[in-house]
Amino acid sequence: MAVAAASGTVVSFYAATSSSKRPRVRMTVRSSSLSVTPILTNLQNTCATPLPTLRRVADAITADMRAGLAVDGGSDLKMIISFVDSLPTGDEEGLFYALDLGGTNFRVLRVHLGGKEGRVIDTEFERVTIPEELMLGTSEELFDFIALRLETFVQKEGGRFHLPQGRNREIGFTFSFPIKQTSIDSGTLITWTKGFAVSGTAGRDVVACLNEAMERRRLDMHVSALVNDTVGTLAGARYWDDDVMVAVVLGTGTNACYVERADAIQKLQGQTPSSGIMVVNTEWGAFSNGLPLTEFDREMDVASLNPGEHIFEKTISGMYLGEIVRRVLVSMADCGALFGESVPEKLSTPFILRSPDLCAMQQDKSDDLEAVGSILRDIFGVSVNLSARKMILEVCDTIVKRGGRLAGAGIVGILQKMEQDTNGLLFEKRTVVEMDGSLYEHYPQYRGYLQDAVIELLGSEISKNVIIQHKKDGSGIGAALLAAVYSKYK
Repeated sequence: MAVAAASGTVVSFYAATSSSKRPRVRMTVRSSSLSVTPILTNLQNTCATPLPTLRRVADAITADMRAGLAVDGGSDLKMIISFVDSLPTGDEEGLFYALDLGGTNFRVLRVHLGGKEGRVIDTEFERVTIPEELMLGTSEELFDFIALRLETFVQKEGGRFHLPQGRNREIGFTFSFPIKQTSIDSGTLITWTKGFAVSGTAGRDVVACLNEAMERRRLDMHVSALVNDTVGTLAGARYWDDDVMVAVVLGTGTNACYVERADAIQKLQGQTPSSGIMVVNTEWGAFSNGLPLTEFDREMDVASLNPGEHIFEKTISGMYLGEIVRRVLVSMADCGALFGESVPEKLSTPFILRSPDLCAMQQDKSDDLEAVGSILRDIFGVSVNLSARKMILEVCDTIVKRGGRLAGAGIVGILQKMEQDTNGLLFEKRTVVEMDGSLYEHYPQYRGYLQDAVIELLGSEISKNVIIQHKKDGSGIGAALLAAVYSKYK
């Protein structure tokens, strides 16, 4: 397997999480110093991902993919039809915009495309913070604000970007909230997430909401493609490389999409596109079959906002790795006096320990693990001896190793489904998996464990043809490229 180096800057991958909704652990004075080693040993055994376990997970994902393609609700994997049945080729020309709405900030981008010769001639983008009151306001207020900022951004086009006479501006809309997509340029909101509670939008077409807001501002722009971030990542990578077949996002959350043969999607019910392909959004975070889970995973799931759901995401994605480690440390402190005679009060705060903290600790190669001690002191307000620092690093590595290797098994599950459907032809040629998300980009240990699992599952020879790569800003440009692909002026 060839691996391209990660590059670029990605916004922090952890959302703020309220501790008020989760039970707190009281500070307790310890009267004995029981060993924490049995807790660690049990954790390592339960989290182990030997090759047979990885194989079972990959096979289960393949089976769930088939069931989800056959009928809606056929498996944990929703296998959502993206309506993207054409991908960028490099022939795209002109000025196109992208809007990425997926959290408390949104991003607007414009790109000047020059066809095969010029490719991406120029790009510009801006990030905009959404006022908190708009996250809890009305649909019209939110989309009017977005349209206003789009208008301001358009006014800064300048001489480097030129819109041909007689054309309206076209925009690709990346909308990373649960929707039921009904066409390439329409989709109804199922529910808001990520702290949004905007009234008047549920059940409405989010593209219509944006188009209407732009019309109210007399902005000569309309949405020509509605996508999620994973599909945008695939499109952005495919523009440069025809061998890109899969895209995976590993950040706060996780998802994957891939290029499927349209005739393999039974739930299309004969509505096969002329291109013969369809990008399918797996929503693989909902996968749950055969995962090696611990008592700490189960406790975290019960305390979550969506108990019993998105188990794969809770095992492999950036939002949850630190919280699993924290829960292990609570047990070690409570039963084995990991931090001495008392349990640090801050240790009882859910999500206080984040994946970037785990990553920073794992980069400490010093003999005394000084950086580890400093990080723990900053977070929990206590000094920790060298023995405890080493123990905590072991816990971090155990959880991160499991997450990375299971993510690798997920990738192989998708690839082997595609391989089986091509009668063994896929692995005979170069196949690219495009990665996005700051967990994958910024956590070298996680990235290494993922890559190791892919090699173990595929074998050294086949894995040479599987390229796992990460490029900067794939999803943003991808949405603009899909706006070009589905332009009404083509």
